[in-house]
Amino acid sequence: MDNITALLNDIPSPCYVVEEELLRRNLQLIHKVAEESGAEIILAFKAFALWKTFPVFREYISHTTASSIFEARLAFEEFGSRAHTYSPAYIESDFHQILDYSKCVTFNSLSQYQRFFPLVEDYNQNHEEKVQMGLRVNPEYSEIETLLYNPCAPGSRFGVMAADLPTTLPDGIKGFHVHCHCENDSYALERTLVHIEEKFSRWFDQIEWLNLGGGHLMTRKDYDVNHLIGVLKGLRKRYPWLKVILEPGSAFAWQTGPLVASVVDVVENAGVKTAILDVSFTCHMPDCLEMPYHPQVRGAVTIESDDLDDARKGGHIYRLGGNSCLSGDFMGLWQFDHALQVGERIIFEDMIHYTTVKTNMFNGIPHPAIGMVTTDGKFKLLRSFTYEDYRDRMD
Repeated sequence: MDNITALLNDIPSPCYVVEEELLRRNLQLIHKVAEESGAEIILAFKAFALWKTFPVFREYISHTTASSIFEARLAFEEFGSRAHTYSPAYIESDFHQILDYSKCVTFNSLSQYQRFFPLVEDYNQNHEEKVQMGLRVNPEYSEIETLLYNPCAPGSRFGVMAADLPTTLPDGIKGFHVHCHCENDSYALERTLVHIEEKFSRWFDQIEWLNLGGGHLMTRKDYDVNHLIGVLKGLRKRYPWLKVILEPGSAFAWQTGPLVASVVDVVENAGVKTAILDVSFTCHMPDCLEMPYHPQVRGAVTIESDDLDDARKGGHIYRLGGNSCLSGDFMGLWQFDHALQVGERIIFEDMIHYTTVKTNMFNGIPHPAIGMVTTDGKFKLLRSFTYEDYRDRMD
């Protein structure tokens, strides 16, 4: 019996459950890649920011990446180190605090650099711990198939094109940041590096670090980790003065735990059965509707179809519906080996990355609790949410 099933009586519904053993497995692999390749791998908060797990992370990594003032503060106060910070556009009223929390700040455009360069210079003149500056660059190449997640699509708002960079980089620029992957493999990185080097290597002798962004899904079962290590070692051999940085998010939390929910009703309309749950796709699993991403449900077979005729075939086929008033707050179809009953637990697999960071309280739907199954096989509740959490967001 697996840990989650064995502990279902201890786990509230709904609840995101991180399995510490699986999290450590990912962290050990990531640490191995960093050690053997010589690259630094840091955690991107945009995919995972459960700060009560940070003591585990700090055993394996030293830094994180932030894209907002709140993420940068979380890095400084809860992770215990200054963030690698990038924002599409900094706001002047936030920027002084961002400098306090950051190891480096990366600008999305030359105009942002020009606006905030004097503030960084002034900060560095008055503080012992200096903040470095970088530029995000756009290689105009990406193998991301879902347009919603492609930062290099034509007309993208992200990064400076090679044609727009001056021959001599602006004062103080110490690194380039390139982000053009999303759950890609090491072979996509290898092909992408050809384009990055072709467009930007002429400036490499002017910088000290190269941040290759996120989307490197090295903890996925079929990922060729040794090939990744070889690609990174080859890059460092070609440019030995460059510090190479990767900042994946999903790779850290990939397959580290489920979202546990419960059936609260079963309704039928025109032969289509829907099990309504105590969670919401739009509130708690937004990528399922945005991407769309069809999650695995423990003990059920995913039917790769939304055809209503398939839904009417019988055999315990269900849509799963959220408990918000949004008409489209449902997904389907799944086939179970029995008729679903009110109160039955539904376990959505692999629901730790890009979930808790993107949840909302639309419709006043309560946020799922957050818990962890520790390595000694016990459930530990990390956080539960109340009406006051909803009310105070509207204050």
